[in-house]
Formats: sequence, C-alpha cells, structure tokens
Amino acid sequence: MLGLLLAASGLFHAPSTFNDALQEGAALLIHAERVIVKPGVELSPADVLVQNGMIVAVGTGLALPEGGREVSGKVVCAGFLDAWSSLGLDPTSARDEGTSPSTRASDALDPFSAPHHLQNALRAGVTSVRVQAGVTALTGGYGSIVRLDPALEGGDSLVLDDANQAATIGTPRGGRDRDIFDRVGEVERVVGLIDGGRKYNEDLAEYRHELEEWQKTIADKEKELEKDAKKKKKDREKAVKEAEEKDKEFKDEKYKEDKRPKAPKEDPDVEAMARVAEGLVPLVVEAHRHEEIRSLLEHTAPFGGLRLVLAGATESRDHAKALAARSIPVLLWPKPSAPAGDEWDGHDIALASALAEEGVSVIFGSGGSDTSRELRLLAALAVSRGLDRDIALNAITLGAAQAFDVADRIGSIERGKDADLLVLDGDPLDTTARVHLVVSKGRVVVEQ
Repeated sequence: MLGLLLAASGLFHAPSTFNDALQEGAALLIHAERVIVKPGVELSPADVLVQNGMIVAVGTGLALPEGGREVSGKVVCAGFLDAWSSLGLDPTSARDEGTSPSTRASDALDPFSAPHHLQNALRAGVTSVRVQAGVTALTGGYGSIVRLDPALEGGDSLVLDDANQAATIGTPRGGRDRDIFDRVGEVERVVGLIDGGRKYNEDLAEYRHELEEWQKTIADKEKELEKDAKKKKKDREKAVKEAEEKDKEFKDEKYKEDKRPKAPKEDPDVEAMARVAEGLVPLVVEAHRHEEIRSLLEHTAPFGGLRLVLAGATESRDHAKALAARSIPVLLWPKPSAPAGDEWDGHDIALASALAEEGVSVIFGSGGSDTSRELRLLAALAVSRGLDRDIALNAITLGAAQAFDVADRIGSIERGKDADLLVLDGDPLDTTARVHLVVSKGRVVVEQ
C-alpha cells in the first residue's frame, strides 16, 4: 500500500516497463565493468545473476534465464546499511525515554512517518537501516535491521528483529545534561543490568542441571517401583490381612517424591540482558566522554562473552588500543560539523582514520536521525580525512552487517545472499558518481 502511495506522489519510482516485463521470480542479470564483491575484493568485468530475491551466481559469461531482464553498468556493489538510524521508526518511539531491555524497535516501525526521507535514502543507495527505540534512554531495548523498500513485507522487510541491545551513557535526558557523577552512575547501572543477565544465565544453567538430575532420579525410582511391584503387592496384601486379624487400621506407606527444582523467575528484561551477557546479542552503548568510556571498558572487562559496540565515541582516540584489543567496533557519525549537544564537543571527522590505524573496526551511521540519505557522503568525507577507501566502504556495507549478525544475508555480493545491490556509474565513494539502479531483495526499487 505504501508503495502505491509513494508512486502516486512521485516519490517512489520503479519503472513500469520493468514491472510489466518481469514476472515474479524472474531473473535480473547485471553486467558490470567492476563488481565489488566486498571491500578489497573485486571482479573486472563480471556479471551478477539475481533470481527470487537472491544472488544465484557471480562470475563471467552468465546467461539470462527466459523472461528475465538484462542491465549493464560500470560498478556494482552491495546496498548500503545505515547502522545508526531512526528512518522508518515511529518518531514518538524513537524519542521514548521509558524503554527497557525487552522493548522491540520492530513493534514501532512506521514507514509512513517520513516517506520522502525514505525514498531519498533509497535513491542514495541505502537499502537497509538499523533502527532503535529510545535513542536517548538509558536502555533502548532491541534494535532491528530493516529494509527501506516500502513494498516488502514480513521477513523480506525485517532482516533481523533482535540485531542488538542498546544503552546510552551521558546523553541529555528529560531536558537535562548529565554531570560526571550521573555518567559514572549510568555506567554502573548498565553494568549492573549485564551482571543481572549473567547471574540469570548461571541460575538457569544450575536449574537445568538440577532438573536433569531430578528427572533421572524420578526415572530410576519409577523403574525400581515397577521392578518391585509384584513383591510390594504381596507384602501389602499380607500387611492388610495382619491388620484385619489384629483389628487395626491399615495405612499405606506414602511415597515421598523429591521436590521438583524451581526455575528462575521469568523477567523479559533480565532475559534480554542474559542474551547480552552470553554474547548472543551485541550491546550498543552510546558514550562520548573519556571518563565514561574508560569506566565502561574497565567495568565490562570481566564479561568475557560480551559483544560491545561503542557509539558516538567523541573522545575515544586515547582508548583505541584497548578497543582494538577487545575487538570492539566503534559506530561513528562522521558529520562535517559537530552535532548539537555538549557530548559532541570535540567532534572530529578524522577520528575514524585514527581509530582504524590502531586496528579498531569502524562502522558508520547517521547518528540516530532520519537523514540516512547522507550516508555515502559521510563515508566519503571520512576518506577525505585520511580513512582508507576500502575501510570506509566496509563501514557502510559488510562491516556494519557483521557487527549486527546479518552478514549471512547482506553486505556483500556472494551467492546465496539477498540481492540488495547498487549499480553506479563510478566508484561508490566518489560523490560525483550517480546511483543508477537500486535493487532490494531482488526488486528494482529505484532506476534513475
């Protein structure tokens, strides 16, 4: 429905000639002078064959199946992923400061909220975004990876429902900036939530062990009772008879079963943080100042399974070695000017290059805003400040997908992955190059 509304308004463009000619499930064959399989790995020239929303082949001399469409371009790369966005999310939910670990961004998706921003992002090559409710809340709950194509539904639109958990430290809340005591206290509160999750995992493991032992004991007892059933029946009959002869009341011996172990109390917030403590879900923590970053790294060090992603990270340069040693990706918003807010004082576009030189994995996003259309320009700007071009492209494609557990579906051009592709007339990070074709889950959603 949204696709029809956008088409009627002129915002959504999928050529009728293509839609009329291409039957559902038909193929799309793209010939390119360069196919960027993933940053640092290219084929020149090469073809990409798409069918049923998937990449089915990458190579040379590929044949077009009957009923398909054939296009050509200079460069083909994976669609861009904005790892820090609110595009397509209900604005009220994005600003909600009452969220908890069990909150799900997927429950607040609303592509009607900013259709013009959505289409502009698609035109700029952004095919997917990571959205997060409660972007300034202490705990924001589960973030989701979502495709921007408004015509997609269900699993095709929602790439991953539980891509991460989120927290913020030191960001203004309730109209009030946080002082140093607030910031350190918030670190302790977040760490306390992680520790609560760890303890829940321990209690759950102990319960499962005790339950297994209890079930084994019960099974052994049942076998024993079954084995002695005939003898016990005779013994009972004899005892009943003796009681009757002595004119006494007979009482059966009661079987006392061991008490079943008690499961840990169910709590969706604690269970969500248990997944974080176990490393099943990454935790994105927005923190900017030196003291809060230092405290965060120090207090989370004991959690060996924790997968931390540091966002914002204005004063993270001095912590680069520690971040690299712990393989903590840093999610940056390389905006040309400092974003609003005291936490961004000292904002430096060259931070991405400085961190990357120390071996830190950097990924990019639009700061939790709905301006995802700027993502490619932000990556190009980081390149202009010293960041390696392949690293910058990785930050908006495969690297972002890897950080949030969707690299098996998007982020590179490989057989078996979803067909989220761009066809350009130049290098993806050349800001003068135009995006001619945008393919989302095999559908041509923009052709310009």
